Amino acid sequence: HYLDAISSGWDNLFGHANPRINAALQQQLQDLEHVLLAGFSHETAIELAERLIALAPAGLSRCFFADNGSSAVEVALKMSFHYWQNLGKTKRHKFISLENSYHGETLGALAVGNVPLYRQTYGPLLLECLSVSCPDSFLRNADKSIDDDVQEHLKILEQLLQQQANRVCAMIIEPLVQCAGQMRIYPAAYLQGVRALCDDYNIHLIADEIAVGFGRSGTMFACEQAAISPDMMCLSKGLTGGYLPLAVTLTKEKIYDAFYDNYASLKAFLHSHSYTGNPLGCRAALATLDIFASDNVLTNNRRLAAHMARSTAHLHDHPHIGEVRQQGMILAMEMVADKATRQHFPWQERRGLRVYQQALKRGVLLRPLGDVIYFMPPYVITEDEIDRLANVASEGIEIACRS
Repeated sequence: HYLDAISSGWDNLFGHANPRINAALQQQLQDLEHVLLAGFSHETAIELAERLIALAPAGLSRCFFADNGSSAVEVALKMSFHYWQNLGKTKRHKFISLENSYHGETLGALAVGNVPLYRQTYGPLLLECLSVSCPDSFLRNADKSIDDDVQEHLKILEQLLQQQANRVCAMIIEPLVQCAGQMRIYPAAYLQGVRALCDDYNIHLIADEIAVGFGRSGTMFACEQAAISPDMMCLSKGLTGGYLPLAVTLTKEKIYDAFYDNYASLKAFLHSHSYTGNPLGCRAALATLDIFASDNVLTNNRRLAAHMARSTAHLHDHPHIGEVRQQGMILAMEMVADKATRQHFPWQERRGLRVYQQALKRGVLLRPLGDVIYFMPPYVITEDEIDRLANVASEGIEIACRS
């Protein structure tokens, strides 16, 4: 038996073999397993779209289904580019993303990502994109205030937009947490500023909520904490409670209208996957939303998140932990060789791997990001199990940091 501390890739929300999701899928199997969403539809996809729109930030009124997070990002990138083409803005073909960002493994998603480990091999195949730095509590100079740091990085973005906005389709951003980018966290004020600049310079804002959506950040969607609404929002992972591949890109009516025209105009958005809007995936998603509606999940998550903070508080003073940071149900501990300078261990030493191996011996599934140990557990975890995670992680850190 293993305690899954990472939700099997940040997907599983309500535990493995959840009886309510199981029952919903068994019923769906009796009704309809799959039908195409090209010139056709089915009840489960319609109901899911309606419920997602009711939950999403204001103004997101249309859903485009795909089958994984990378595909949702590809849909958003193509939709933004195609929108400007349909409006005659043919010079717009660039995208802006944040340094240290990650948006998936397909070529478009890799192009707007900025973590060298994932993209450097495929560089010759990728679109040329623009990137800007963002606030980062781990990297921020201790003499600089959080507000000053936010404003400094917003000025960097504005300078880029002043030069490039007429060539830019959209900016894509992971709200609040750069998950695959070592769980680095930035303030909601920066997200607010990005939204304002995208409005000022008339480019789309794409929110990649694939990892941080569905309660992971502390609210249903991370954008809520900045009180902003993106032009497109990508969802997957927890959408089905971690059961089946499904993704959706939500967008606004103005963008939808740019594609809605007579056939002869050839403005239609041509993007499809064989299993788009699969009824089984949609039914798992509906069962997941039912649990959110009935179980007071977000309130319970706040209690669990507070306990995660208490259980790891002792690590703030650990000589080889450079930072303990948290955003809702995401908590990360960054191992360093020197706490004062925050210098990392040589990556070749794979200290994080030692933590992973020790945790497996203790019946816990951790999967560090380099030397960053993190908890991202299913929402059904108990306080006692959180204490176990903290004890096992602390033990692994002690072993990993030995010379």
